[in-house]
Amino acid sequence: MSTSSLSTSSIYPHSIPSTSTPHITTTNPHKSTLFAKRKQFFKISASSAKYIWQNQPKASSHQPYRRRPQVTYLDHSVNMDELLYAISQTENEQELYCLMSQYKGRQLSIRFMVTLLSKEPEWKRSLALLDWINEEALYTPSVFAYNVVLRNVLRAKQWDLARGLFDEMRQRAISPDRYTYSTLITSFGKEGMFDDALSWLQKMEQDRVPGDLVLYSNLIELSRKLCDYSKAISIFSRLKQSGISPDLVVYNSMISVFGKANLFREARLLLQEMISAGVKPDTVSYSTLLSMYVENQKFVEALSVFYEMNEVNCPLNLTTCNVMIDVYGQLDMAQQADRLFWSMTEMGIKPNVVSYNTLLRVYGEAELFGEAIHLFRLMQRKDIEQNVVTYNTMISIYGKSLEHEKANNLIKEMQTRGIEPNAITYSTIISIWDKAGKLDRAAMLFEKLRNSGVEIDQVLYQTMIVAYERAGLVAQAKRLLHELKRPDNISRETAITILARAGKVEEATWVFRQAFDAGEVKDISVFGCLIDLYSRNKKHTNVIEVFDKMRGSGYFPNSHVIALVLNAYGKLREFEKADDLYREMQDEGCVFPDEIHFQMLSLYGARGDFEIVESLFERLDSDPNINKKELHLVVASIYERANRLNDASRIVNLMTDRGILKS
Repeated sequence: MSTSSLSTSSIYPHSIPSTSTPHITTTNPHKSTLFAKRKQFFKISASSAKYIWQNQPKASSHQPYRRRPQVTYLDHSVNMDELLYAISQTENEQELYCLMSQYKGRQLSIRFMVTLLSKEPEWKRSLALLDWINEEALYTPSVFAYNVVLRNVLRAKQWDLARGLFDEMRQRAISPDRYTYSTLITSFGKEGMFDDALSWLQKMEQDRVPGDLVLYSNLIELSRKLCDYSKAISIFSRLKQSGISPDLVVYNSMISVFGKANLFREARLLLQEMISAGVKPDTVSYSTLLSMYVENQKFVEALSVFYEMNEVNCPLNLTTCNVMIDVYGQLDMAQQADRLFWSMTEMGIKPNVVSYNTLLRVYGEAELFGEAIHLFRLMQRKDIEQNVVTYNTMISIYGKSLEHEKANNLIKEMQTRGIEPNAITYSTIISIWDKAGKLDRAAMLFEKLRNSGVEIDQVLYQTMIVAYERAGLVAQAKRLLHELKRPDNISRETAITILARAGKVEEATWVFRQAFDAGEVKDISVFGCLIDLYSRNKKHTNVIEVFDKMRGSGYFPNSHVIALVLNAYGKLREFEKADDLYREMQDEGCVFPDEIHFQMLSLYGARGDFEIVESLFERLDSDPNINKKELHLVVASIYERANRLNDASRIVNLMTDRGILKS
């Protein structure tokens, strides 16, 4: 055969039979012509529940791989695109073998063949071509060729075939490399077959094939998305044990993992580890920590992280600002929330609808009704997108300011603007009419909703049931309970939980008092749910009321409840009671998280008892389990708020002298 450029006719042999079959079919592997040869030596192992394909060499026809003297390959003489097109026209194994028979003498290099394989998108043809390379042309088996076919097979989600190819590599004495394992691990992991992915990782480690950062990073991210946090932590440990240094992406993923696993101390310590390893935490690192604390209502810790973020001049982003506006609101720091919001533009950050909605809520909770109305109308003047959350927040604010008609008018306004009210909208309006003593309007709206076909959820039902019960209309309340189709199963405890989670303070309070007086509150979570509701809505007296009833019923509070109760005592300026609770819980052996100790420091500072502040600071400073950086920052801020600048400076100097600022 001439070594000059091959003509198109030489690539399409006339001996290829024509067929009307549109594509290669493998519905039945025992009838498939593509697998006709492969099925001769692929078998299913009876010892396993899984398909394990094993390639058994044929004694009669399988020749040893032939060594050839140095030859000049035809790689540059063959038009690969034309050859690929010719291969794509083959419809079974025989046609493909017939096409490739002119190169059976290995006139093309293995590099050319691997490139050809990599450009063949159809997994069945690439598999047949691999068989031709190994069984017909007798090329020395190549790990690169197997890796390409393995990739194609896995893209087609042919899991058993992928396992078979791996076993065939072993049988041909081909050592799987990093790419082999990375392809297998990533493909199985992305499909949620995580046990299989980890099994491949174990095989890789047994073969002493070093993994790389990308592989471990992908596994950690897959674990995180599957909410399998223990596996993510295990893989992170294996990554470090293998001598690979985590990068910023891995660290940020692990901060999220530790947060989702409620391992807050470990998440915070990762920041220190990053700095020690020379990896500078970025905005995502801090924002992830902030979100983690806020999701778990650890607002003091979130504030501490934000201070640290500013201290190291880490730039803020939109997410950070939105989270911190919420944090400031939760900590009764409406002025700081307001200042941060209006400074966003100066920082080059454009507030979005979440920013506006969050500040609206902060204004409403702080009873800054004028500011809330101004911001709401400003959004409209500036054509800022408003959504159902915006209107629900504003309706609630009008309800608090006793402007019932304006609240009702907002429903018409939002519908005019194409924003559909939801169950929260209607339950809020019904609550407003109920509190205003206009039960007839609440009942009329409820009936109108039922007749219009609007889906009425349990919150809406419970809101109306409570309205009827408070008005003494027991029959109407029972009728609604029957409509819920759970007349005998829905307990008052369930009703309290539903209303509390929906933020219905008045309704939840009324049901709780009725249920408690009747001795129907048996579940400790009901007390916790209500305390959480009151704390969010700054009903500090109610927090203490429920806590006292909880203790009177013999229930022991957890650290989260204690934190909320201490905060309530502080807001009510009942420092002695806060101190008594703090000491009582310690005497009973309660192990506090850092936030409880820091909260007590703040309360002592607010009371002006700086001797106790200093005494508690020294005790906590000697405790190896306390986060020293947060401790010093909290105490410094206490002195700063009290205008004791010399003491604040002393604490900061202590941090510098001890190297805490750099940790």
